[in-house]
Amino acid sequence: MPESTTSEFIISPEVIKASPLGLELSDAQCRRLAKVVSASGLEHGELLFEEGHRDDALHVVTRGSFEVVKEAGGGDMVSLQVLHEGDMIGQMGFIDGVEHSAGVRALNNSEVFTLSRQDMEELLPEDPDLVYKVMRAIIRTIHTILRRMNIQYVELTNYIAKDHGRY
Repeated sequence: MPESTTSEFIISPEVIKASPLGLELSDAQCRRLAKVVSASGLEHGELLFEEGHRDDALHVVTRGSFEVVKEAGGGDMVSLQVLHEGDMIGQMGFIDGVEHSAGVRALNNSEVFTLSRQDMEELLPEDPDLVYKVMRAIIRTIHTILRRMNIQYVELTNYIAKDHGRY
């Protein structure tokens, strides 16, 4: 694993508003959320987290790109997906604390902002509407991923079984 050179900086409410988390948030809610997120820069090849790592953090790509990688045996890594600005990382771990099923590494000098579950839960008493809207954004993203996976599964099944005369 590359040596960590992560640098941290402050995130603005405008960056929150431009992200998928900010779609339904008011300006005041974006300011409130900006106070509890942290932002980090990662260098090319640096891991955001490894496969099997467990945490409660949600990351949003604000600059650069990341590769989702899975160990394929024998030390080989398979690239599953490339994530770009605006994409979320770690949604399931954020929601229920499960281990990450894949690792994520920076493909170039990249930045993310990070929201921890604890910080989100602390916002619940003062602004439950903000928490609700952020959770809607996360579920919307998970739904999009699931829909894409379902389509890929059908396409792969059709290809393997040579069904429907498409291949």
